[in-house]
Amino acid sequence: MKIFEVLREDHDKQRSLLNILAETSGDTEVRREYFQQLKDELESHAVAEERHFYSPLMKSDSAIELSRHGIAEHHEIDELVETLENTDMSSPAWLTHLKTLKEKVEHHLAEEEKEFFQVAGKVLSEADKDELAREYRKEIEKEKEKH
Repeated sequence: MKIFEVLREDHDKQRSLLNILAETSGDTEVRREYFQQLKDELESHAVAEERHFYSPLMKSDSAIELSRHGIAEHHEIDELVETLENTDMSSPAWLTHLKTLKEKVEHHLAEEEKEFFQVAGKVLSEADKDELAREYRKEIEKEKEKH
């Protein structure tokens, strides 16, 4: 399996969790559980992606700006998650912040899949794509054990 397929699987999980969360209401156990899952998923994904996708691509002139942009968006996503953590789940503001996070994450994922994957596909060898997928998966497992 190539790095792009592995990343897309995680992207799909993130989209699913965001959609489920957007349907929740109030300060409920269900909302808390899905929010924790989303936080863990976003954090693990960002760490593994930065180490085993962005970092190797920064060696290429054609991918360095996209890598920096992706990392910057990860930081913006982290800040939005923090805003949600600091907002009462039963307040209408929580859902407003979630919608902002959802838009940012979906924009980020679409940009990666439509633009970044194409550039990376030209830069990385087939062996690199396989090896990065393996390394990414190992990193994800290590990250998830922390949660």
